[in-house]
Amino acid sequence: MDLERGIGGGTGDDTGSGTGDGTDAAAVFDALGADYERAFAASPAHLDSLRRLIDALPPGSRVLDVGSGTGRPTARTLVDAGHHIQGIDVSPVMVELASRQVPEASFLRADIRTTDLADASFDAVCVYFSLLQMDRTEQADVLRRLARALVPGGLLAVATVPLDVEATDVVFMGQTVRVTSFGADAFAATVTASGFSVLWQEAGLFAPDHADATPEPQLFLHARRD
Repeated sequence: MDLERGIGGGTGDDTGSGTGDGTDAAAVFDALGADYERAFAASPAHLDSLRRLIDALPPGSRVLDVGSGTGRPTARTLVDAGHHIQGIDVSPVMVELASRQVPEASFLRADIRTTDLADASFDAVCVYFSLLQMDRTEQADVLRRLARALVPGGLLAVATVPLDVEATDVVFMGQTVRVTSFGADAFAATVTASGFSVLWQEAGLFAPDHADATPEPQLFLHARRD
């Protein structure tokens, strides 16, 4: 299935899901590479979110994975469940890793903020922690655009770090990144205002398996396009 027909032009070559300087996110995740997968792929909450999504999807669904990283666990789990995955990521290193590790899926290097998405072209969208390097206006705009890219009743699986911070520099696995997020209630309200009905959410604390990582709060949320 050629899922790239749901993604048009305007992707750009050097932009990322960052906070104005699009190269920031790409540079950070190019540097992290497979270390990111080793640190986060075993997250029980992430795997539970994927299981819940799979249980709700019809067979052979078209799924857009925004910030697809190394392809594991998201794309790998969904492909193994019989779904068709289009990944998108700003990091060429991540796109190369994902293409090698999940060859059954398709992966594109692009910036979701400037990528043209055809209306009603996907049955589900996954956005696991890939909004954090966008400002709040960009996050809301991306969520609205993803709602339009979903079929009516399509599903959103999204995760974030639920903290009320804006343009804050933090050290993440040895890399300095600038992050923006919402508190849990404000994030759920942003999702709702973007054209979704929240179906389920779960918050918890996760300790990544990496010497330079610290435990972080996480919020996983599923919603349905109105």
